Amino acid sequence: MTLAPLLDAPFAVQLHVATVIPAAILGALLLARPKGTRWHRLLGKIWIALMVVTACSTFFIHEIKLVGDFSPIHLLSIYVLFGSRQAIAAARRHDIAAHRGHVAGMYLGGIVVAGLFTLLPGRLMHASLFSGLSNWQAAATAATLAALLIAATVLAIRHGRLFGVGKSSKRLA
Repeated sequence: MTLAPLLDAPFAVQLHVATVIPAAILGALLLARPKGTRWHRLLGKIWIALMVVTACSTFFIHEIKLVGDFSPIHLLSIYVLFGSRQAIAAARRHDIAAHRGHVAGMYLGGIVVAGLFTLLPGRLMHASLFSGLSNWQAAATAATLAALLIAATVLAIRHGRLFGVGKSSKRLA
């Protein structure tokens, strides 16, 4: 593993990585913990802010160009920006099912799916994480990381349901 590719990357890429990693960790924590508490609301605001900055930073990253300077990943960024607004609006009107749906969609699409694509050969995170490994070692490590990321997401969602996802631990105020 080496941080050299990341340290040599443009500022937009560094900002993207600096916001998406805490968003991934905080998002899993929020999915797993009781909902409707003061901590959930506070950490949820931080998570939304991280997701918005992460999404906005992608509009300055143009490594994969399929349509002009943009790629399908930019569609996920637009989804996250609209989803953030929808998640906040749903929470404010106490529509917990809609809020949960928007947040879960942003987490699964914007973090898990997009994160898995960063592990592909030729991508910056692949170069950083798998530097010095053979193709087989890199593939095995990427598969392990993908399995762990997916398992953590599934467990966080499942664990969260044990605490009553969709039902507030405290009434939302």
